[in-house]
Amino acid sequence: MPEIGEVARVVHYLRKHLVGRTINTCEAFADDIVYGKVGCSADAFQQHATGRRVTGADQQGKYFYMTFDKPPHAVMHFGMTGWMKFDAEETAYYKQAKEKEKGAEVEWPPKYAKFVLKCEEETVDGRKRDPLQAAFVDARRLARIRLVDCEAEKIREESPLKENGPDPVRDKDIVTVEWLTELLRRKKVPVKALLLDQANLSGVGNWVADEVLYQARIHPEQYSNTFDDEQIKRLHDALIGVCTLAVETLADSKQFPETWLMKYRWDKGKKDANVLPNGEKIVHLKVGGRTSAIVPSVQKKTAAVAGDVDPADLEDGEEKPARGRKRKAKAVEDDEAAEDEVEVEATAKRGRGAKQSKAKAVEASEPAAKKAGRGRKQAAKTDDGEDDELEVQANGGAEDINDVKPKGTPKTSKKTGTTPKKAHEKSQEAAKKTPSRADQPSTAGSRRSARTKAK
Repeated sequence: MPEIGEVARVVHYLRKHLVGRTINTCEAFADDIVYGKVGCSADAFQQHATGRRVTGADQQGKYFYMTFDKPPHAVMHFGMTGWMKFDAEETAYYKQAKEKEKGAEVEWPPKYAKFVLKCEEETVDGRKRDPLQAAFVDARRLARIRLVDCEAEKIREESPLKENGPDPVRDKDIVTVEWLTELLRRKKVPVKALLLDQANLSGVGNWVADEVLYQARIHPEQYSNTFDDEQIKRLHDALIGVCTLAVETLADSKQFPETWLMKYRWDKGKKDANVLPNGEKIVHLKVGGRTSAIVPSVQKKTAAVAGDVDPADLEDGEEKPARGRKRKAKAVEDDEAAEDEVEVEATAKRGRGAKQSKAKAVEASEPAAKKAGRGRKQAAKTDDGEDDELEVQANGGAEDINDVKPKGTPKTSKKTGTTPKKAHEKSQEAAKKTPSRADQPSTAGSRRSARTKAK
């Protein structure tokens, strides 16, 4: 997911290629999720953007916006896979993406485009500008595009930006050590979960949070209200330092220090990987439902961590570390969109498992006599989807499903070598030889039925 540095990269290209330009045509493609989920539509966006002059571009954390010469203005979020592409320049920030684009023929308009802006040749501030096209793309449809009707300078005072926390780079005057101390100590949640919550801070995503915590030498599961002043100061310095460098380098990882965890955290599960240059091991664990990369030799637990505290022991008013805790919808719209998709998949799997468990429970609770007396064929689905016939014999035995014989052929018991008919005859003869309980003499302490007494 594009985080604070990656979004800064897009803002850079918007300022370079679009600010000051007139959008001659805008072609927006209908999508009732990307537009519709935030009360907009492709038609409304297309109609308003056409003919508008772009006056500015900026960001607040993971959100970015373009202001026009006339409101409303465009406020956008990339979700998991969204991005802005320009036909004049490659904008990818990861080496793999750059190499892929370099080796392949550029497709335009790009696949999964949500809108395409076209600018004709024109002169801007005395400089001739060539024709240009820009496209917003998103393969997974977790991005959001909307129009916000307000004055350009007040856009951060409107939804959805006003529900989000301060930006660690734009709002350094707000994100002070004192501010962070108060935030940490009024909550009781794993510190990484606190950093990822966009209602607290704008722009911190998974890799940024891991980098900040690694540099601050803090374990991601430790509760936010357990840190002393010295630890909070380290956390603040790492937060401001990592976010600032990510923005200044436009998320170009080649410019990150070689000591950064981010350079080595992606090799999860690879042999002889997940090791820092100094030999320290990187391990991965789940915190708040997100995979976290940590260095145990550096990030030690110094107080209670998630799972160590019984929720019943928490005082009233404290946040309980319950799974699936609801957050402010607008403030964390980006993370919720991704989690919704994961939750849908998980629910589907749980549903399938529940059906299978229920079927097994019913079968287990069925009386053995009823199972033995059915004497009919049942179809059972195997893992590969094929139907295997299982025959339950009337005498309670189970026949080998691989032992298939033509119709009319007497079934032979594997243990005795006799057919069911012969076995039945033998059992009848044995019954005649064995005296019934009623014919046997009564002994002291034995119980006899009422019918026997009557005789």
